[in-house]
Amino acid sequence: MRAIPSSLRSRDVRSSSVRSPLSRRSLLRALGATAATAALGGCGVPAAYVEPGDRAGRDLSARDRTLDFANWPLYIDTDEDDTSLRPTLAAFTQRTGISVRYTEEINDNDEFFGKISPALMNHQETGRDLVVVSDWMAARFVRLGWVQEMDRSRQPNVAKYLDPQLRSPGFDQGRTHTVPWQSGITGIAYNRRALGREIRSIKDLWAPDLRGKVTLLSGLDESFALLMQGNGVDVTRWTADDFHTVCEQVDKLVKTRHIRRFTGNDYIKDLSTGDVLACQAYSGDVIQLQADNPGIEFVVPEEGAELWAESLMIPNLARHKANAEKLVDFYYQPEVAAELAAWVNYVCPVPAARDVLADSDDEELAALAEDPLIFPDDAMRRRLATARDITSEERVEFAKKWNAIVGL
Repeated sequence: MRAIPSSLRSRDVRSSSVRSPLSRRSLLRALGATAATAALGGCGVPAAYVEPGDRAGRDLSARDRTLDFANWPLYIDTDEDDTSLRPTLAAFTQRTGISVRYTEEINDNDEFFGKISPALMNHQETGRDLVVVSDWMAARFVRLGWVQEMDRSRQPNVAKYLDPQLRSPGFDQGRTHTVPWQSGITGIAYNRRALGREIRSIKDLWAPDLRGKVTLLSGLDESFALLMQGNGVDVTRWTADDFHTVCEQVDKLVKTRHIRRFTGNDYIKDLSTGDVLACQAYSGDVIQLQADNPGIEFVVPEEGAELWAESLMIPNLARHKANAEKLVDFYYQPEVAAELAAWVNYVCPVPAARDVLADSDDEELAALAEDPLIFPDDAMRRRLATARDITSEERVEFAKKWNAIVGL
């Protein structure tokens, strides 16, 4: 039996994980509401590929025991009495002597890309040793050669415990340049109590009694995979024809007013009030919603759902690469991964953390171990797939077409 950290043994996890009415993604969407104007940083930046030999800087880790870590808001455990304190980071510092300058500066993928891309394309330091972005954005960094390969000899926990289903995305074979921080599922959330029946299929969203009561996610990268899965497409190898088919279908649903609107995470409010009965949704949001809205359910449809990750990367010329690699590996210890998962409630990329929670004497913690939205069971995993990302050659055309339908 693995030892349970004392901070885990005593914490009422379920109540603390929903201590704020805003989920992490709700907050970042609110903060990034104007990011559409910043998106030109993601699409308008000229290609500036950096060769492998030009990516490493002088590593000061041995004599400078510090690390700069940029992450999203509400994406790490905090002390219940003082939210400026982060127990797992404190434990890392105590164990290694490495202090972490932690900032919650990433509110939108494109916005952050635009913020640091000038330095990276001009072969300059970003001032950050470790960053977290969604994998579709990580693909852009990797293909541009803007992040460094990690030394797995310094990361035995990553090598041993990383979820096999997340080990080798198309953009980063073998996960040599990225490591998932947390993962999640894009599926369907619905208000079963208000609807009065089950939803099991993506096609169920288009039933006549849901006209005007359905929302889809507005972001192209967040929405397209699930819609393709509804057409029986293998999203690991989707084609341009598959994309155009989805656009035609969605355009018709907009014109017949079946789709109420396109959303960021404001679908949470609509679903809670009953203005929307079914929608595209993120698994982590629904876990938090269910605490106050037990009638809301999350579904991995029969046709499948998208498994995604938001991943850690070390930017080019980072001055504390070895320190960053140690931090990444620290979070892949099952005990530490369990503590983080208990707070953020997304799919844990360390399946072994489930045993840590299951062995807890705390009923709340043990219940988390049985939650398939944090630790998907085998039946659910068989319906999950990670979509291939949109290439740089496809992005401008596809984004223009999708945004015209969505109204962005």
